[in-house]
Amino acid sequence: MWRNPSAWLRDLKLGRSYWVFFSTAFFFDAGFSVYFFLFNLYLLDCGFNERAMGWIGGAYTLGSLAGTLPAGVPVRKFGVRPLLIVLFVSAPLLCAARAVWMWEPAQIGLAFLAGLSMCSWGVCFLTAVARLTSEQNRQAGFSLVFSVSIGTGMVGGVVCGYLREWLARAGVHLQPVEVKRLILILSCAFVLAGLMPALRLRIPAPPEGDERPRESWRLNREWFRSLHPFLLRFLPCMALWSAVLAAFTPYANVFLERDLHVPMTRIGLIFTAVQLVQLFMGLVTPILFRVVGLTRGIVATQIVAALVLGSLAGAHHPALAIGLYITFSAAQWASAPGLYNLLMNEIPDAARSSAAAMTLFLNSLSGSVATALAGVLFTRFGYPPVMLGLAAIAVGVSLLFRLFVSHQEEGAFSPAKG
Repeated sequence: MWRNPSAWLRDLKLGRSYWVFFSTAFFFDAGFSVYFFLFNLYLLDCGFNERAMGWIGGAYTLGSLAGTLPAGVPVRKFGVRPLLIVLFVSAPLLCAARAVWMWEPAQIGLAFLAGLSMCSWGVCFLTAVARLTSEQNRQAGFSLVFSVSIGTGMVGGVVCGYLREWLARAGVHLQPVEVKRLILILSCAFVLAGLMPALRLRIPAPPEGDERPRESWRLNREWFRSLHPFLLRFLPCMALWSAVLAAFTPYANVFLERDLHVPMTRIGLIFTAVQLVQLFMGLVTPILFRVVGLTRGIVATQIVAALVLGSLAGAHHPALAIGLYITFSAAQWASAPGLYNLLMNEIPDAARSSAAAMTLFLNSLSGSVATALAGVLFTRFGYPPVMLGLAAIAVGVSLLFRLFVSHQEEGAFSPAKG
């Protein structure tokens, strides 16, 4: 891969439809990575505290929760492409409205609607990549899509940090809150541009037998009989891990700016550094998982993330805190391709959209509660004690994952599955 990237990509034998979806994911992830990086800092400038941010973030994940399980139905009935088209129209418009209407009840309502709209991305993403790849190249396919937004995200971080200075040199003087609003609206417009490749997307239907109504009940019965034990082990661990991330990640930039007094220009560069590190991790995680094993690799990245988060709670020097935050972002990002790859490997094509919806439903449920509760706790107790508690929970989750899911590892990397 490192000596000849072009030959490596050709050897993967990813088809044209995969690369069309790749470009669709590029617009979605690049635009919204900048949007969600900046949004809580924008709320802070507009006078919102962590309690309000928690309610707004909780409403967003609650909307995602409300729509995730139903999102699997239109995917099975109409396919991935129609749902993607609706998503690429509704989500950026709703998120742009969130950047304009700064009344707290309106923010909560719009956040719920935005979450309701965007929940379909996870179901579409998992189903599309699974259908557009084979078992031999699926792991690389997931890693490439997870890394798709990072190059533009690095540029977005620089823009977030320095746009105000650039505009001032051009004679346009804007307040910090106005610059953030402009960036949020532009990021929504960038996502909307992803509608063009979405309109050209062609995703194959499931195998013919999976579509026959007379066999659907038997398929569902066989699916629950054979895979329910795996999901029973996997889903609670995944939901708890998502809760830990949802409790800290939305507030990380607020922690750096308000508690450690990191200026906005440096926060933009931090975001760029995080994107660069995540790009690297997205490329090397397939190697990591193949060398140490899928489950062991997931557990290792989770433990590293937990230990770094605990260390970040005690960091008082901004430079040390920035380094720890970048390391935490890299570790938690590295676990994601492995988690979803494991889930998709264990589930047949006919049931993947339902399994994806179930996973994202529980993630949204746990994340909604965690985000809202963390906002209250951060407001009452401050960041360090709450972060230490989250680090302890993260260690426990990684051990549970190792205990309950570790025996699936050999099947995930058997020769038959690549």
